Amino acid sequence: MSPWKAAHPADPVSAIDTPALVLDLDAFERNLQRMVDALKGHPVRLRAHAKSHKCPEIAHRQIALGAVGVCCQKVSEAAMFVDAGIQDVLLTNQVVGATKLLHLAELARRARMGVLVDDPLQVLALAEVALSQKVSIDVYVEVDVGGRRCGVTPGEAAARLARLIADQAPLRFAGLQCYHGPAQHKRTPLEREQAIAQASDAARLTRSLIEADGLQVERITGAGTGTFLLERDSGVFNEIQAGSYIFMDRDYVDNQLGPQDVRFEQALFVRTAVMSRTQPTRAVLDAGLKASSIDSGMPALWQRPELKYVKAADDHGVLEIPADSPLALGDVLMLVPGHCDPTVNLYDELVCIRGDRVEAVWSIAARGALL
Repeated sequence: MSPWKAAHPADPVSAIDTPALVLDLDAFERNLQRMVDALKGHPVRLRAHAKSHKCPEIAHRQIALGAVGVCCQKVSEAAMFVDAGIQDVLLTNQVVGATKLLHLAELARRARMGVLVDDPLQVLALAEVALSQKVSIDVYVEVDVGGRRCGVTPGEAAARLARLIADQAPLRFAGLQCYHGPAQHKRTPLEREQAIAQASDAARLTRSLIEADGLQVERITGAGTGTFLLERDSGVFNEIQAGSYIFMDRDYVDNQLGPQDVRFEQALFVRTAVMSRTQPTRAVLDAGLKASSIDSGMPALWQRPELKYVKAADDHGVLEIPADSPLALGDVLMLVPGHCDPTVNLYDELVCIRGDRVEAVWSIAARGALL
C-alpha cells in the first residue's frame, strides 16, 4: 500500500499523481443505466459480477438500480461485500477445503449465500458444514456449456448432482450455473450467437431432465458483458452475471458489435506520465506490469491512435511513437487496460472524476482477496 494517496476529493484532475486507476463517473453512470434499460421488461434479473470492481460502493449502486445481489469468485472476496452490507452473494466457483467451508458457513449466517458444485464430494462436504453450523446454503450445479473449465457434462450427470443436493437437508438446490466464458470474447456477432445457442440448448436439456425427476429449476444463471442480450432473449436464462459493462476494456472493445448490441462506454483508465524520452521513436511511461494487466494484450492509448504501447516491465511501459512526436517528459496519458478485472486488482483505490475534478475516492476493498 502506498504511503500517500494519488488524489483526494475536490482535487483538480491535473493534480492526480501517476500511475492511478481512474473512473469517469459520467461514463460509468451511463453504463449502469444502459444495463437497466436493456433488461427492462424482460423476465431476467441482474446479479452483477463484483470480481470486476471489487468495490462495495459500486455494488451498492448496482443494487440500488435493481441488481438482486452480486457474484464473487472467492470466499474472502465475498466476505468484503457481506461486511459492507450486501445481503445476497453467489460464489460463482467451487469451494474446497475445511477452512474455506467454515468461512462460507459463517457468511451464510449474515447473508444469503450461494455456491457452485460439479462433484458429489463437494455436495457432501457442504452439507456436513452447513449441518454442523446450522445454516442453509444455496447450491447450484455448474454445467460446462462450452467454457471447458469447471462444470459437469450437460444432461444426466448434472441431473444426478441436482438430486444429491436436494436430498441434503441443510442445502437448497437453487438452479444451474451455465456461464460460457470464452463466448464473451468471440469477435464476431455470429460466433457469439452460435456459442450461446449451444449453451442454451445444453441448459434447456439439463433443466428438462432435472424437472423430470420432480425438482424445480428456479434459476438458470450465467452470461457476461459480451453476450448478455443473447441469454436475455434465449427463453432459458433468467439471471445474468455481467460485470465488465461498468468499466469496459480494450479486449471488449475489440469485439465487433451487432446492430442490437449495447454500446457501453470506456469508463476505466490508468492515468500515467512520461518518465523518459531519450529516443526519437520511443517514450517510457511510469505504468508497467504493476499498473495494468497484460493477460489480454497491451493497453491502448485513449484518443491517441498515433501512440502504441509495445512493451511492459515491472514499472515501465514502453511506447512506440512517431519520430516527430511532441511528447515530452511529464506529459500525462490515459491507458485503456487490456483486461479490467486484474487491472483493478492492482490498486487499493479508485479515483472517481467528473469533468475536471476528483469527486470521490472509493476503496477497492476486495483487492487481493484470493482465499
